[in-house]
Amino acid sequence: MSKGAEVNREVDAWIKLQCDLGKAPNTVTAYARGIMDFVHFCQSKNIDLISARKDSIAAYLNDLRTRPPGAVCAGRSVSHPLANSSLRHRLTIVRLFYDHLIEEGLRPTNPVARGRRGVFDGSPNVGARGLVPTGRSLPWIPTSEIWNGILLVAKKESTRNKLMLALSYDCALRREELCLLETSDIDPAHRLLTIRMETTKSRAARVVPYSPITSDLFGAYLRERRKLTSARGPLFISMSPRNRGQPIGKWTWSKVVRSLAVRSDATRLGTHTMRHLCLTDLARIGWDIHEIALFAGHRSIQTTLLYIHLSGRDLSKKFALAASELHDQRLKQIGWVS
Repeated sequence: MSKGAEVNREVDAWIKLQCDLGKAPNTVTAYARGIMDFVHFCQSKNIDLISARKDSIAAYLNDLRTRPPGAVCAGRSVSHPLANSSLRHRLTIVRLFYDHLIEEGLRPTNPVARGRRGVFDGSPNVGARGLVPTGRSLPWIPTSEIWNGILLVAKKESTRNKLMLALSYDCALRREELCLLETSDIDPAHRLLTIRMETTKSRAARVVPYSPITSDLFGAYLRERRKLTSARGPLFISMSPRNRGQPIGKWTWSKVVRSLAVRSDATRLGTHTMRHLCLTDLARIGWDIHEIALFAGHRSIQTTLLYIHLSGRDLSKKFALAASELHDQRLKQIGWVS
C-alpha cells in the first residue's frame, strides 16, 4: 500500500471513529476539516504525515499564523489572523489524530506537545507549556443602556424571534440548545424547560425554569405556530415562503442576532451574549457558583468562573461595603507628606 493510501485510510478510520464514539455532528465536521487541512499542508511540504516530527508541527503552526486574508483554513476562508484559541483547536485535532496513530501502533510518540499544569516530576510534558499560549479575555456583557437598546429593536421582531431571544437569556441557552428545542421540551404548567442531553455541549441534560414574560411569549408563539403547522417536533419553524413550516437552522438565529446587533448599534452582540449576561446576572443577585454551574450545564466550576465577571460598579459596591476600612488601614501611610 502506498504512503498516500495509508494516510487516507487512517484519516478516514479516525473520522469514522469520532462518529462511532457519539461525538456531536458539528464536532465531527470540525475534526474532519481540521485534519484534512493538516493533510493538505503535509502534502504541499512533502512531509510524511505518519512519521511527522515536532518541527513539522511547528511549521504547520507557523503556516496557520501567516496565511493571508482570503486563504482557506480547515475548509473555510479566513479574513484575519487566527486567534490563539483557534490555533489551539487546530493543534488539538492533530494531537488527537496522532493519539490514534499511537494506539494503532503506527508511531511511538505524539509530535504535538501537551501543555500541563502542576509541579514537574520528570514525566514528559508535565509542567510544560503548550505550543500556543493560553489567554482568556473576559466575555463582553452589554450595559443596561445597551441591553435596553437591543430590547427596543427586538420589539419589532416576530413573536418567534422575541421568544428565542427571551429563552436564550432566561435559560442561558447555547445556540444549538435553543435551535434544537422541541415542543415537548417545554412544560408550560410549571414554566420549566428541559435541555436534552443530545443537544448540549457537555452531554448532560438539565431542567431550568423560565420567567412569566417568556411564558406569555411562548403562548403567543404557539398560536402563530399552529397557523403554520399542527405537528409536534421542532419548536422553532420557518415562516418564509420558501421553507414555510420547516425547522430553522442555527444560522437563521445567527442572522437574526446579527441584524439586532446592527440595528441597535451593539456590534459585539452575539448568540452567546445572552448566556453570558444571564449567568453574570445570577452571580450579581447572589446565586452560589455551584448553582450557576448546574443552571448552565457546566461540568467544571472553573468553566463557570470564566463566564462570571462583575462590572466595575459591582466591584466598587463590594469594596465600599466590605474592604474600605482594611484598605485604608494598609494604605494610610501613602498619604503622609514629608
